[in-house]
Amino acid sequence: MSRGPVVVIGDALLDRDVHGIAERLSPDAPVPVLDELASTPRPGGAGLAAALAARDARPVTLVTALAGDAAGVELRAELERLRVEVVDIGLKGPTPEKVRFLAGERPLMRLDRSGRGGSVGTATAAARAAIGWADAVLVSDYGRGVAAEPGLRGAIAELRARVPVVWDPHPRGATPVPRATVATPNEGEAARFAPMPSADGTPGAADRAEAMRRAWRVEAVCLTRGRGGALLVTEQAAPLALPATPAPGGDPCGAGDRFASHLACALADGATLADAAREATAVASAFVAAGGARRALDAAGGASCAAETDAVAVAERVRAAGGTVVATGGCFDLLHAGHVRTLQAARRLGDCLVVCLNSDASVRRLKGPGRPLVSERDRASVLAALGCVDATMVFDEETPERALGRLRPHVWAKGGDYQGMALPEEAALAEWGGRVVLLPYVSGHSTTRLIEEAQARG
Repeated sequence: MSRGPVVVIGDALLDRDVHGIAERLSPDAPVPVLDELASTPRPGGAGLAAALAARDARPVTLVTALAGDAAGVELRAELERLRVEVVDIGLKGPTPEKVRFLAGERPLMRLDRSGRGGSVGTATAAARAAIGWADAVLVSDYGRGVAAEPGLRGAIAELRARVPVVWDPHPRGATPVPRATVATPNEGEAARFAPMPSADGTPGAADRAEAMRRAWRVEAVCLTRGRGGALLVTEQAAPLALPATPAPGGDPCGAGDRFASHLACALADGATLADAAREATAVASAFVAAGGARRALDAAGGASCAAETDAVAVAERVRAAGGTVVATGGCFDLLHAGHVRTLQAARRLGDCLVVCLNSDASVRRLKGPGRPLVSERDRASVLAALGCVDATMVFDEETPERALGRLRPHVWAKGGDYQGMALPEEAALAEWGGRVVLLPYVSGHSTTRLIEEAQARG
């Protein structure tokens, strides 16, 4: 039986990581100068929660307010790339942005373009219909007005009798609708929601959680506590402490969204609240250990953004050391000896090799509905296992100009069968002085020929 969607309701932001190298101080002030190498956009706020829910292999709809500016257009494109259906009620004002500047993996500063002064539109028929079809609702409130919109609140309240409602609150946001299934504040938020004297530790946390549960008239509060895990407080049972798995060196950015999104998905699948909270705590711990929001999003529903981020990091590291970054690309469906020889030759051109890999959707557009035979995730895994390949990056377009713009390779290696052909990637390479190098053509090896031979023998 097909599963219905999880509907996420809330304020979407655009997060951007600017990666670079900081090797000198500014002459006019004792601050580092960041030489930009790549800029990586991703959904933030409720957009991040929706994208993370989509990782749990469910259909996800995001009801949010988007602006028509360049940042809003980019945010919508990222959400759609991550297979989140967007229902937009409209935002008057600029798209909120959070820009993080990083030297390697070390944060230097964060710039907030807050978008204050904007106002959200009113609930549309499409928004109310999307909520009505939900198997679970997650309200991811970032205090910018979507969760407070009366029409949306009314639709959530009507639905509450039939499906779970998870409410991730914000100190500047709306209070949860009465009888919501569970609210998920963190400890810092709890101190503001329930400013009551309490001792340190679980008893104090339980007092705050119970005070919020009563004030909001929700069925449960699951207080997230970072390294301390989570604490589930309900009316029917004693508080349940849920320990987190230690994640030394991890990145907690987005951990609350990962907890709330998985909690909503587990409840949509019929888990009890206690079991769903246990699962969400474990998933959030693994999320932090794996590098947080910057490494966790699925790329177009296939290979993870961790691979994409790793590919950019590999290129940055080699470039910073004065080495030569080589990239090549293709479908690599049914990897054969000709592929391997070409990849080995490409690797000898420099100090690292990144393979830009056509996504499943891209292969279908290029090769037809019967291809690929091997999924993008498995193709990426096989390529990564080769000693000559340092990283892979999946791209969804017909040609990889966008991926190349993030990698900025010195060399773009192509097979000799492209001799004399104009390559669409050449214009992108010219922007940073990259060049195309053609490799010897390995005759007698073809994925199409292998498929035809297998069909003939079958």
